[in-house]
Parts: sequence; structure tokens; C-alpha cells
Amino acid sequence: MGGGNAQKAKMAREKNLEKTKASKGSQLDTNKKAMNIQCKVCMQTFMCTTSEVKCKEHAEAKHPKADLYTCFPNLKK
Repeated sequence: MGGGNAQKAKMAREKNLEKTKASKGSQLDTNKKAMNIQCKVCMQTFMCTTSEVKCKEHAEAKHPKADLYTCFPNLKK
């Protein structure tokens, strides 16, 4: 007895709810880990998805006397 569809669906919902509770929390820690591009002149950090264009804009706006590759040596390839 007790193996009906409603009970199985309820158990599945409870199981899925437990999985989603584990990832509950602040997004701030994840965001800090993603900030791995850093300007070597002013030490400002950028998201890992930042394009070379954005880095170039930063270098031109904030450090007009410095070269792009002085600010971001990891862009050299």
C-alpha cells in the first residue's frame, strides 16, 4: 500500500527542494571569485568575461600615460 502517483510526486518534489536548498546563499562569494582580471596600475578588478575592448577603454580613460599591456599584461599573446 501507499505507492500511488501522488505520493511519488510528493517525494520527488521534496527531493528536488532539498537539492535547491543546498545552493541557497549569497551570490557575492561567487562574484568575487569571478573577478580575476586585474589592472596592474590601479589594482581594479574586472569580471572574467570582460572583453579586451573594455580593458582598453579602462586603460585609455584611467591611465592615459600607461600602455594597455602595462595595465593588463595577461592580454599579450
